[in-house]
Amino acid sequence: MKFDVIVVGAGLAGLVATAELADAGKKVLLLDQEPEASMGGQAWWSFGGLFLVDSPEQRRLGIKDSRELAWQDWIGSTGFDREEDEDYWGKKWAQAYVDFAAGEKREWLYKMGVRFFPVVGWAERGGYLADGHGNSVPRFHIVWGTGPGIVEPFEKKVRNAMSTGLVDYRPRHRVNELLTENGAVVGVNGSILVPSPAARGQASSREVISDFEFHAQAVIVTSGGIGGNPDLIRKNWPARLGKAPKNMISGVPDHVDGRMLEITENAGGRIVNRDRMWHYTEGIKNWNPIWSNHGIRILPGPSSIWLDAKGNRFQAPNFPGFDTLGTLEAIQKTGYEYSWFILTQKIIEKEFALSGSEQNPDLTGKSIKKVLSRVLPGPTAPVKAFMDKGEDFVIADNLTELVEGMNRLTGDNLLTLNEIERQIATRDREMDNKFTKDLQVTAIHGARNYVGDKLIRVASPHKLLDPKNGPLIAVRLHIVSRKTLGGLQTDLSGRVLNSAGEPVPGLYAAGEVCGFGGGGVHGYRALEGTFLGGCLFTGRQAGRAIAKEL
Repeated sequence: MKFDVIVVGAGLAGLVATAELADAGKKVLLLDQEPEASMGGQAWWSFGGLFLVDSPEQRRLGIKDSRELAWQDWIGSTGFDREEDEDYWGKKWAQAYVDFAAGEKREWLYKMGVRFFPVVGWAERGGYLADGHGNSVPRFHIVWGTGPGIVEPFEKKVRNAMSTGLVDYRPRHRVNELLTENGAVVGVNGSILVPSPAARGQASSREVISDFEFHAQAVIVTSGGIGGNPDLIRKNWPARLGKAPKNMISGVPDHVDGRMLEITENAGGRIVNRDRMWHYTEGIKNWNPIWSNHGIRILPGPSSIWLDAKGNRFQAPNFPGFDTLGTLEAIQKTGYEYSWFILTQKIIEKEFALSGSEQNPDLTGKSIKKVLSRVLPGPTAPVKAFMDKGEDFVIADNLTELVEGMNRLTGDNLLTLNEIERQIATRDREMDNKFTKDLQVTAIHGARNYVGDKLIRVASPHKLLDPKNGPLIAVRLHIVSRKTLGGLQTDLSGRVLNSAGEPVPGLYAAGEVCGFGGGGVHGYRALEGTFLGGCLFTGRQAGRAIAKEL
C-alpha cells in the first residue's frame, strides 16, 4: 500500500494532522480541491486569535485567569442540552480543549516559533450573570503575523515532509466518494480539476480533466464547514434565530462549500447539531472583494450605539462585542436583515478593527513600527479605506445630515431624526457622571478598568452629539456568514462515529467539519479564539491517534 493515511483538505486542521503523521514516519497523501495558492485554507485569512488560559501575556497585564474560570465561562456559553446524544462527545472535547488551552497549548506553539501580540483582547464579553455566556476576562491572544503566522509553522513542516517523500500533496484533487469495504473506509475517489491560476481565496474552475482513486489504511476528513454555501446555511438555519436571511455577505471563500459532510455521511458517518452555526452581525461589504459577496467583520469596541433597521436601540446586553448570537437573534426578529452603528470620530479611531489578515498589514507583516502607529490620531489605513470607499459608511457633521444619509443609503426611509436624537441625547446625559444606570455606559467604564482596553481598545467616555467629538459616523451592518458549529460526531481520537455511536473503521475527522471536536465543542455559542484553536487541537489529536493506531 503506497499511503498510510489520506488527508482530505489542506486547511489548518489538515496541515496539523499531516505534520503529526509525518513526524511519526507515516506516509501521507494530502488532497485539496483548490490550487496550491490556497494552502492553509480559511485560517490564512483569519485575524489569528487564539483562546489561551492563564498565559504569561495575561499575567503581565494583571489578568487573573484559571482553568476553573475558563471552564465556568465555556459551560455557561455552550448551553449543552443534548448531553445524552448529540452533545455527549462535544462536551468531552470541550473539557479536553479547555485543559489544552490552560496547559501545553502555548508552549507547544511557542516551540514552533509562534509569538503573540502583548495586549490580550477581550472578545465575547457576555453581559449576563457570572454563570452565563461570555469571557469573564480577556483571553483573545493575537498571533504575531495573524493567520499566516499560525499557518506558517505547520505548512513548513508539511513542505519539509514533502521534500523527504513522506507527504504527497496534490491540489486540484476533489474527493467525490469515500471508498468502503465491509463497513470500513479504505480510500477515496474523485475528480482532478483543471489547473487554475486563481489567487488565494478567489473562485477556481470546477472543470474536470481526469479521475483518481487512492487507497490507505485511514482517511481523515478536514474539509471545513458550510460558511461559503448560503443554500446549506438557509437549509439548516434554526428557527430560534428567526427567519433565515435572504441576503448575507460571505466571510469565507466560495470553496467552503460543505460538500464533504454529505460525502462522509454517505460512508456511514453521523452528522449532529446541524442547526448550530456562528454568523457575525457586524459585517460590511468589502470595497475591494477577493471572493464573491465578500464581507468583512468589524471587531468593535463597546462604545458605538447599536440601532435596528427602524432606529431603535438594542436592549442590554446586545452591545458591540458582547453576545454575537443574541444580537443575531434580535436583528432577525426585527424582520430586517441589517442594523446600524452610530459613533464618533473618537470612537472609530480607537475601537474599530477589521477581522482578517489582509485587513491588518501591520500585525500580519510583523511590523512593530506600523503597529505603534495605531496610537496616532486617525483610524488605521484599512478602516480609513472603508470610510472613503465602502458603501456602508455615512459620515456627517451633524445628526440631521447623518440620518438623511442613512435613509438615502437604504432607500427604506425607516429612520426618524427625532427618535434617534432622543435616544442618543438620553445616553449622552448619562456621561455627566462617572456612574450611570445605562448598562452600556457601565460596560464602557468597566472595560477601561482593564489596561489593555484603556490603552488601545476603548475610547474615553464622551457625548456623541458634542461637535468636538465628531464628525458623526453611521455604519450599515450586514449578517456575515462564518462558522459551522455542528458536524461529524467524533470521539477523542478523532474517529468518526456512526448512527449507533460506534467508530467507522478507518475514518477520522478534524477541524470545522466535526464542529471543532465531537460534532460541536462550542454547543450553541463560542467564546472566540476557539476556531483556530479547535483546528489545532483536533488535527493534533487525530494525527497522533492515527499514528499510534497504525
